[in-house]
Amino acid sequence: MQRLILATRNANKVTELRAILAGAGLSVELVGADAYPDVPDVKESGITFAENALLKAHALARATGLPAVADDSGLCVDVLGGAPGIFSARWAGKHGDDRANLELLLAQLEDITGPHRTAHFACAAALAFPDGRERVVEGRLHGTLRHAPAGEGGFGYDPILQPEGETRTCAEMTPEEKNAISHRGKAFRALAPVIREMLD
Repeated sequence: MQRLILATRNANKVTELRAILAGAGLSVELVGADAYPDVPDVKESGITFAENALLKAHALARATGLPAVADDSGLCVDVLGGAPGIFSARWAGKHGDDRANLELLLAQLEDITGPHRTAHFACAAALAFPDGRERVVEGRLHGTLRHAPAGEGGFGYDPILQPEGETRTCAEMTPEEKNAISHRGKAFRALAPVIREMLD
């Protein structure tokens, strides 16, 4: 069975992609980056989600000799010209401070009215091989931004993005409901047939 490595140490993300690949009828052994603890984390120096995903996938494929999958995602706010975008996780300065990022963004959008609070989550998912072959696919989840956070689930900007056609934020949905429509779920599902084609 072909082993495939996902550039994450997040067990939930590995489980999510495993389920998607199984649902697509792919029999591969998917492991996370923690299966190779000596592989260093990659600096995300790209200027697009696709570039960052490819940087991580290629670095992991070279280091392990295995096909590697990586993703990069963030929130793109229309009135901010697509920001915070690739800077979503460090919008307030410190990487991964979800609360500070959320508070800063809400402050920046304080005077923006409902119709102009459109935004989308974007995710680029990349597949890279040790021989340099690569493919990238993208997924998006469109919605509008609430004026205040709602819900206890999810992470990042989930408490303020209300998907199109929904009355709840992403943070008010169950993980299963969110995965069914999420930008990452869409990107991973689009990647499954690409993985099959390139492994064959």
